[in-house]
Amino acid sequence: MKKALITAVLGSVAMLACAQEKTQPTAATPEAPTATAAAQAASIPKPAPGSAGERALKAIQGLNPNIKIDDLAEAPLPGFQQVIVGGQTLFVSDDGRYLLQGSLFDMQEKKDLSSDALSKMRQRLLAQVPRAERIVFPAANPKHVVTVFTDVECGYCRRLHNAMDEYNKLGITVEYLAFPRMGPASPDFALMEAVWCSNNRNKALTDAKNGKHPQAVRCTNPVMSQWTLGQQIGLQGTPMIIGANGQNTPGYMPPEQLLQWLEATQK
Repeated sequence: MKKALITAVLGSVAMLACAQEKTQPTAATPEAPTATAAAQAASIPKPAPGSAGERALKAIQGLNPNIKIDDLAEAPLPGFQQVIVGGQTLFVSDDGRYLLQGSLFDMQEKKDLSSDALSKMRQRLLAQVPRAERIVFPAANPKHVVTVFTDVECGYCRRLHNAMDEYNKLGITVEYLAFPRMGPASPDFALMEAVWCSNNRNKALTDAKNGKHPQAVRCTNPVMSQWTLGQQIGLQGTPMIIGANGQNTPGYMPPEQLLQWLEATQK
């Protein structure tokens, strides 16, 4: 039983490392996309020598030296450090001996503290993405702003986009980031690069979602870094809708339902 538990933990961490390796870009060409501020700022500050943070970091890297830590902080659980890897929250004891995986609930406050930690990380990383690198469909009278990771080949992404006028009328501004699910070197990825390289990105995105592919062009663009960012924050499918406070709802929501969710959660 003990061996099975150890194998399960090691396997989980190994899978996270493998998933991260898949996000690494292939060899760059002179016209290949470059990393943006979000990707460059993702690495965590180095913990102080001899600190609990350093011991936690060494413990995780001892399981797999290739794993990339997305966030490291003192956990709300006394005696533990909180480590976020590939959109999952781990807890490592201050002495680096024990590792817990899963959700941490505050029974008194009735809050999922693991989810809160992920929301704060999403909020921090998304704040580093310049608005100029997003494709924005603004509301005339904005009440809420959502970031949406989208894929032009995704059926529910198209359904969301087709209702854009309704979202905007309800005061919801939609800011798109790219997440071509098939990954680099796929036609989907190249298509989204062409959209982001277009002189009129809003029109190009709308056309692409309607099956009208824009002219294939290459430029310095943020598609690779946005795709990598999606992996970091735990994206599991598109569309992924994220509110201003970092809370997210995976999948499509009709306009009225999304407004209700925003009113209930974005406080």
